Amino acid sequence: MNRSLTNRCLIATVLALAASAEIVDRIAVSVGNRVITESDLLRQIRVIAFQNGKQPDFSEANKRAVVEKMIEQKLIQRELENSRYPVPSPDDLVPAIEEFKKTHFPDTAAYHRALQAADITEQDLLDVLVWERTLLNFIEIRFESGVLASEQETAEYAREKNVTPAQAERALVTSRADQQVDEWLRSTRRRTTVIVHDEVLR
Repeated sequence: MNRSLTNRCLIATVLALAASAEIVDRIAVSVGNRVITESDLLRQIRVIAFQNGKQPDFSEANKRAVVEKMIEQKLIQRELENSRYPVPSPDDLVPAIEEFKKTHFPDTAAYHRALQAADITEQDLLDVLVWERTLLNFIEIRFESGVLASEQETAEYAREKNVTPAQAERALVTSRADQQVDEWLRSTRRRTTVIVHDEVLR
């Protein structure tokens, strides 16, 4: 076989493989130069359902709800990388997984059977737990650290909600930080090209 024919066969094979890969794992969303694939989305849905002890919801409405959270995740991940925020080590989350296993399953074998039935791996679960901890750290460092509640506001909230001053202050700080997070996400998303492939979410 001559070199020209060999090259054409190689190109044809690569194109065929690329077409096959596109069918198997389509892009659901592009967030700037990052992508969320269909398999990423379905895996996220399965892990969330596993955490909540429910059957996964693959409806279009839930896919759209979950993908919105994943878009936010991509936006925050870019900020984390650009600003060098501390990221928790997966080893730090091992106790959380152990506690989850003890709370929801009679033994390790039952836990692994449940993972298999849910079509996820322990690494999938760990990845989500690491992200959840990362998000909490990001919000605390980036937003909560700059939020203050006056003594008067705290006292009024405590009386209104019948909680302790410490609980009132925590609630006020959390609420205001959440508002700042929402505003930051809206602003960041406006500056980012986000393309949602609706056909993948149906």
